[in-house]
Amino acid sequence: MIHLVLGGARSGKSRFAESQVLQCVNGAEADLAKNCFYFATAQALDAEMHERIQHHQSQREIDGIAWQTIECPLELTKALETYSTTNSVILVDCLTLWLTNHLMQSMDDWEQVKTRLLKTLSCLPGEVILVSNEVGCGIVPMGELSRRFVDEAGWLHQDIAAIADKVTLVTAGLPLDLKG
Repeated sequence: MIHLVLGGARSGKSRFAESQVLQCVNGAEADLAKNCFYFATAQALDAEMHERIQHHQSQREIDGIAWQTIECPLELTKALETYSTTNSVILVDCLTLWLTNHLMQSMDDWEQVKTRLLKTLSCLPGEVILVSNEVGCGIVPMGELSRRFVDEAGWLHQDIAAIADKVTLVTAGLPLDLKG
Protein backbone atom coordinates (compact mmCIF):
# COMPACT_ATOMS: atom_id res chain seq x y z
CA MET A 1 0.00 0.00 0.00
CA ILE A 2 1.35 3.41 -0.97
CA HIS A 3 0.04 6.51 0.80
CA LEU A 4 1.25 9.95 -0.36
CA VAL A 5 0.81 12.72 2.22
CA LEU A 6 1.18 16.25 0.90
CA GLY A 7 1.05 19.61 2.68
CA GLY A 8 2.77 22.93 3.10
CA ALA A 9 5.44 23.78 5.65
CA ARG A 10 4.18 23.26 9.22
CA SER A 11 0.83 21.98 7.90
CA GLY A 12 0.81 18.92 10.16
CA LYS A 13 1.64 16.45 7.38
CA SER A 14 4.40 14.62 9.29
CA ARG A 15 2.22 14.34 12.39
CA PHE A 16 -0.64 12.99 10.28
CA ALA A 17 1.67 10.48 8.56
CA GLU A 18 2.94 9.29 11.95
CA SER A 19 -0.66 8.80 13.09
CA GLN A 20 -1.23 6.62 10.01
CA VAL A 21 1.70 4.43 11.06
CA LEU A 22 0.23 4.18 14.55
CA GLN A 23 -3.09 3.03 13.05
CA CYS A 24 -1.26 0.33 11.05
CA VAL A 25 0.55 -0.86 14.16
CA ASN A 26 -2.55 -0.83 16.38
CA GLY A 27 -4.61 -2.56 13.72
CA ALA A 28 -2.11 -5.39 13.26
CA GLU A 29 -2.79 -8.76 14.82
CA ALA A 30 -0.43 -9.68 17.67
CA ASP A 31 1.25 -12.44 15.65
CA LEU A 32 1.80 -10.02 12.75
CA ALA A 33 3.68 -7.29 14.60
CA LYS A 34 4.79 -4.49 12.28
CA ASN A 35 8.37 -3.32 11.86
CA CYS A 36 8.28 0.48 11.73
CA PHE A 37 10.93 2.30 9.77
CA TYR A 38 11.43 6.05 9.59
CA PHE A 39 13.38 6.95 6.46
CA ALA A 40 14.90 10.38 7.09
CA THR A 41 16.05 12.32 4.04
CA ALA A 42 17.11 15.54 5.79
CA GLN A 43 20.71 16.57 6.27
CA ALA A 44 21.68 18.85 9.15
CA LEU A 45 23.85 21.23 7.17
CA ASP A 46 23.18 24.17 9.50
CA ALA A 47 22.04 24.83 13.08
CA GLU A 48 18.44 25.63 12.11
CA MET A 49 18.04 22.36 10.21
CA HIS A 50 19.61 20.49 13.10
CA GLU A 51 16.90 21.95 15.38
CA ARG A 52 14.16 20.91 12.93
CA ILE A 53 15.50 17.36 12.86
CA GLN A 54 15.63 17.24 16.68
CA HIS A 55 12.03 18.50 16.83
CA HIS A 56 10.86 15.70 14.51
CA GLN A 57 12.82 13.12 16.52
CA SER A 58 11.29 14.25 19.82
CA GLN A 59 7.79 14.13 18.30
CA ARG A 60 8.36 10.53 17.19
CA GLU A 61 9.44 9.49 20.69
CA ILE A 62 6.00 10.20 22.13
CA ASP A 63 4.15 8.13 19.55
CA GLY A 64 4.84 4.85 21.35
CA ILE A 65 6.27 3.28 18.20
CA ALA A 66 9.60 1.48 18.19
CA TRP A 67 10.99 3.33 15.17
CA GLN A 68 14.07 2.13 13.35
CA THR A 69 15.51 5.27 11.75
CA ILE A 70 17.29 4.91 8.42
CA GLU A 71 19.19 7.94 7.14
CA CYS A 72 18.85 8.06 3.37
CA PRO A 73 19.41 11.57 2.03
CA LEU A 74 20.16 10.21 -1.47
CA GLU A 75 19.75 6.42 -1.52
CA LEU A 76 16.02 6.27 -0.81
CA THR A 77 15.23 3.63 -3.43
CA LYS A 78 17.99 1.34 -2.20
CA ALA A 79 16.73 1.72 1.39
CA LEU A 80 13.18 0.87 0.30
CA GLU A 81 14.42 -2.23 -1.50
CA THR A 82 16.45 -3.25 1.53
CA TYR A 83 13.94 -2.76 4.35
CA SER A 84 10.50 -3.31 2.84
CA THR A 85 8.84 -6.58 3.87
CA THR A 86 5.27 -7.81 4.06
CA ASN A 87 5.01 -6.69 7.68
CA SER A 88 6.91 -3.42 7.47
CA VAL A 89 5.51 0.07 7.68
CA ILE A 90 7.88 2.63 6.19
CA LEU A 91 7.46 6.37 6.66
CA VAL A 92 9.55 8.49 4.29
CA ASP A 93 9.95 12.10 5.44
CA CYS A 94 10.32 13.81 3.09
CA LEU A 95 10.43 13.54 -0.68
CA THR A 96 11.09 17.23 -1.31
CA LEU A 97 14.21 17.13 0.86
CA TRP A 98 15.30 14.02 -1.05
CA LEU A 99 14.71 15.90 -4.32
CA THR A 100 16.66 18.89 -2.98
CA ASN A 101 19.59 16.65 -2.06
CA HIS A 102 19.68 15.33 -5.64
CA LEU A 103 19.21 18.81 -7.09
CA MET A 104 22.15 20.16 -5.08
CA GLN A 105 24.37 17.21 -6.01
CA SER A 106 23.59 16.81 -9.71
CA MET A 107 20.39 16.57 -11.69
CA ASP A 108 22.02 14.86 -14.67
CA ASP A 109 20.61 11.46 -13.72
CA TRP A 110 17.40 12.66 -12.00
CA GLU A 111 15.03 11.03 -14.52
CA GLN A 112 16.73 7.66 -13.97
CA VAL A 113 16.63 8.11 -10.19
CA LYS A 114 12.93 9.03 -10.28
CA THR A 115 12.05 6.19 -12.66
CA ARG A 116 13.82 3.68 -10.41
CA LEU A 117 11.91 4.99 -7.36
CA LEU A 118 8.54 4.75 -9.14
CA LYS A 119 9.29 1.23 -10.38
CA THR A 120 10.38 0.14 -6.89
CA LEU A 121 7.33 1.69 -5.20
CA SER A 122 5.03 -0.16 -7.57
CA CYS A 123 6.22 -3.58 -6.44
CA LEU A 124 7.10 -3.15 -2.75
CA PRO A 125 5.51 -5.37 -0.13
CA GLY A 126 4.28 -3.79 3.10
CA GLU A 127 3.05 -0.27 3.66
CA VAL A 128 4.85 2.89 2.55
CA ILE A 129 3.79 6.38 3.63
CA LEU A 130 5.52 9.16 1.72
CA VAL A 131 5.52 12.72 3.07
CA SER A 132 6.21 15.66 0.78
CA ASN A 133 5.82 19.42 0.65
CA GLU A 134 3.20 20.72 -1.73
CA VAL A 135 5.08 23.60 -3.33
CA GLY A 136 2.97 24.26 -6.40
CA CYS A 137 0.37 26.53 -4.78
CA GLY A 138 2.49 29.67 -4.62
CA ILE A 139 3.97 32.06 -7.10
CA VAL A 140 6.40 30.90 -9.78
CA PRO A 141 9.93 31.39 -8.38
CA MET A 142 12.27 33.84 -10.10
CA GLY A 143 15.45 31.76 -10.12
CA GLU A 144 16.16 28.91 -12.54
CA LEU A 145 17.13 26.46 -9.77
CA SER A 146 14.00 27.28 -7.76
CA ARG A 147 11.76 26.87 -10.82
CA ARG A 148 13.39 23.52 -11.60
CA PHE A 149 12.76 22.39 -8.01
CA VAL A 150 9.06 23.35 -8.14
CA ASP A 151 8.64 21.69 -11.55
CA GLU A 152 10.37 18.46 -10.51
CA ALA A 153 8.47 18.29 -7.19
CA GLY A 154 5.17 18.73 -9.01
CA TRP A 155 5.96 16.04 -11.57
CA LEU A 156 7.21 13.68 -8.85
CA HIS A 157 3.99 14.16 -6.87
CA GLN A 158 1.85 13.55 -9.95
CA ASP A 159 3.74 10.37 -10.82
CA ILE A 160 3.53 9.00 -7.28
CA ALA A 161 -0.14 9.98 -6.92
CA ALA A 162 -0.88 8.01 -10.09
CA ILE A 163 0.42 4.77 -8.53
CA ALA A 164 -0.54 5.49 -4.91
CA ASP A 165 -3.44 3.72 -3.26
CA LYS A 166 -4.18 6.78 -1.16
CA VAL A 167 -3.30 10.51 -1.36
CA THR A 168 -3.99 12.96 1.46
CA LEU A 169 -3.53 16.73 1.54
CA VAL A 170 -2.96 18.16 5.03
CA THR A 171 -3.66 21.82 5.72
CA ALA A 172 -3.77 23.42 9.20
CA GLY A 173 -3.50 19.94 10.67
CA LEU A 174 -6.64 18.78 8.86
CA PRO A 175 -6.41 15.88 6.39
CA LEU A 176 -8.33 15.96 3.13
CA ASP A 177 -8.49 12.67 1.22
CA LEU A 178 -7.73 13.24 -2.45
CA LYS A 179 -7.57 9.58 -3.47
CA GLY A 180 -8.53 6.27 -1.88
